[in-house]
Formats: sequence, structure tokens, C-alpha cells
Amino acid sequence: MKPLSPVDQLFLWMERRQQPMHVAGLQLFSYPEGAGSKYVSELAEQLRSYTQPEAPFNQRLFSRLGQSFWVEDQQFDLDHHFRHEALPKPGRIRELLALVSAEHSNLLDRARPLWEVHLIEGIQNRRFALYSKIHHSVTDGVSAMRMGVRALSSDPQERDLPPLWARPQPRRDSSLPNVADVASGLARLSRGLGQQFSTLPTVAREIMRSVRAARHDDTYVSAFQAPNCILNTRITGSRRFAAQSYALPRFKQLARIFGCTINDVVLAICGSALREYLITQRALPDQPLIAMVPMNLRNDDSVGGNQIAMILANLGTHIADPAHRLQVVHESVLDIKQRLSGMSAAEILNYSALTLAPGGLHMLTGLAPGWQAFNVVISNVPGPREPLYWNGARLQGIYPVSIVLDRMALNITLTSYVDSLEFGIIACRRTLPSVQRLLDYLEQGLRDLENAAGVTAP
Repeated sequence: MKPLSPVDQLFLWMERRQQPMHVAGLQLFSYPEGAGSKYVSELAEQLRSYTQPEAPFNQRLFSRLGQSFWVEDQQFDLDHHFRHEALPKPGRIRELLALVSAEHSNLLDRARPLWEVHLIEGIQNRRFALYSKIHHSVTDGVSAMRMGVRALSSDPQERDLPPLWARPQPRRDSSLPNVADVASGLARLSRGLGQQFSTLPTVAREIMRSVRAARHDDTYVSAFQAPNCILNTRITGSRRFAAQSYALPRFKQLARIFGCTINDVVLAICGSALREYLITQRALPDQPLIAMVPMNLRNDDSVGGNQIAMILANLGTHIADPAHRLQVVHESVLDIKQRLSGMSAAEILNYSALTLAPGGLHMLTGLAPGWQAFNVVISNVPGPREPLYWNGARLQGIYPVSIVLDRMALNITLTSYVDSLEFGIIACRRTLPSVQRLLDYLEQGLRDLENAAGVTAP
């Protein structure tokens, strides 16, 4: 048995019917050249032959005395985890996104390994898709992305690739000490506790510095600055998923012209889209929205557990001018990066946890609206830089499908793929009506920045 870490167990504790805690990805493929009309059905039969999953796909939950453990599922049933489905006609992307929206609303069965893979055919222009979801207690979004990419190949001629659940995954050394290894186990525990205590002076110093800066600098992004907004109300279990690809060279050109990073441009354009959406809903706050931006601290290829820190960024939604908004975004991100630059990974994690704890308490209880730490989560996960294939089928797009929470009804996650940025937007469809319009507003925000830079949009 392998015990869950406190962070991983938190994702189980947070899950409720209106708040599923799984992450997912939608991969869109084109048929291989020469493939017949039964190609996807034949592919499904091939996948059904992989009945012996690898870790973590063979692990189910087991609880004892309030502690959750991972144990191997001795009664694994592939039919519960792998589904072959077809879209209703006419098989547009609209129908595909509707199917993903419905599936992402459903909880995973805790009596079984916490994952599902849906093979979806019937998409226009000889395409099919894979929608794969896995519980956040099993892995974080960066690791999930890596797992999905590892199941593919850069060789269009390669065949007989096993599915995601049948591929061995790199894992951290998480073996538990046995009776003969008590001494080394205690030594590891002692080192871990010592490392945590060693972070306290730096973390305390930075928190005090943050408090002083917030008092004297109006542009400083603090953990208590986010305004009340319709994005931060109670949610239902119903989801709306929207996805779109945007040309990466457009973002690179703007970053070069304005002297900032691609991620700064992404955040500024998201700020523009949110500003327009909230104006149409007559719900734009006077104060700028604050985004929580996850930052990956993983320095290896492991896939288990969660190793993510958080930074806060001012989205400049109170500013109409696109270039001015980008400047505000850039300065707020640069400030927090400078604050974290002198910290170790452990210090960054503890600093993030302590500064965001009051806001997290409000998200869980709703009892402290003055402690709203951020309004929206915007995550940028690096993706593959070369075209990928799965048994000859070319990957056309890969779209992240993330999590929304009570009082955090919208999540924007994107990844890069070759020369595109692939946006995945997930929201509570009742709390935020017509949220798919954000895709149009993202394009408009991109064009507004290009006009401000004096470049021609494609």
C-alpha cells in the first residue's frame, strides 16, 4: 500500500457532486492515409486487448483509519474505463465539445481506478478523438499532459502503440521503509522535517515584505486584492467546455515587440476576453481581476502526485487600452518572479501555501468574502514541439480540460503544440452562461494587441 500525500488527499476531500476533481485532455486526430471506414472500430478492438494496466492506472483507493492508500486493483475491468462512442450527426466540433462537457460533469467511481478513456468517432472530415480523464489525486495537470504525449510517436509509420493505460510510467521513488530499513526511513523523515523548518525564516521574511509592499504600492498584487465577481459564486455540477487553437507565432511576435514573455501576452489577452465577457453580463468589477497562475516545480519526468506552486497576476481588466493592460500584467508577473527568485522549491511551496491559505479558506467555506485571493485560474502547460502520431493518425490538436470549484467557476488552461496554442476553457454552465463566447473575445483581444503593435493580423 502507498499512502496519499496530504496534498493528493486534499483533492479527494474537496470532491463533491457539484465539484468533480478530475483533470482531462481532448486529443483530436485525423485518419491515417488509406484508412477505411472501419478504422476507428478496428482501433477500438485493438485497444480492448490491453487488459493489464500499468501503474498508476491499476491503482484504486483503500481507506484505513481516515488515511487513504493506493492499492492494486485485483478485479480490474477494462470495460468500465474504456468507452467507444460515436457523435450524433452531423459530427461537428460543436457536438464533440457537447459530449466532453457532459462527460466531464460526471464523477469517477472511487471503487475503481480513477480514470476513463473515451474513443470518439463520427467527427467530420475523417477525424476522431480521445477524451481521457484522471483524478487530480492521482496526478497533476503537467504530469497528465506528459503521460498523454508519451503515448504518441513522432514517427507516422509506427504502429501497435499501446494505449495510455498500458504504458509504464516514470515514477518517483516512493517505496516505504520496511522493518529492515527503519533507520534509513527515520533518516529520510528527519531530513524532510528539517527541510520544512529551514524554509521558515525565508518564508516569514517574504510574507512581511509582502505586507509592507501592499500598504504602500497600489500596483502590488496581494492575496486579498481580488474583487467580488460572478466568477466567484457557487457552482453546480453542470459543465461547459470550449476549445480553440491560436497561432503561436502571433504571440511570439507580440512578446518580442512589447519586450515581455509569451505568457504575459496570454494573460493580457485572457484579461481582455474576460473584460468583454463581463461587460456583456453587466458584471465587470471596478477593480482588476486577479489570476492564479500555477507554476511547475517538478524537475524530473515523474508523473505521481502534485508539485505545483502558485503566483498571482493582475489581469488589468479595469483598463481599456490593450498595450497598457499588457504592461500592467507584465509588471505584476515580473514582481512576483523577482520575489521568488531567491527561494528554493520548498520555500516557494510554503510561501504559496501560507499566502493563499486565507483565500483557500473562503473558497471552502464562503465565510470570508474579503479574503478572495484570486478570481480565475489560468494555466499554461508546455506541450510537444513536433507533430505527433498515434498508430499513424496525426494529432491535430490537444486541448486541456481542467477543474472548476465553488467560488471559482472558470478555468482557462492552454498548452502549446507545434506552432499553435491550444486553449481549453471549462466553466459551470449555469453560473457563467454563454461562456463559449470567450473564444471570440480571445481572438479579438489578440487582434487589439496586434493593432496596438502596428502589425497586421493574419
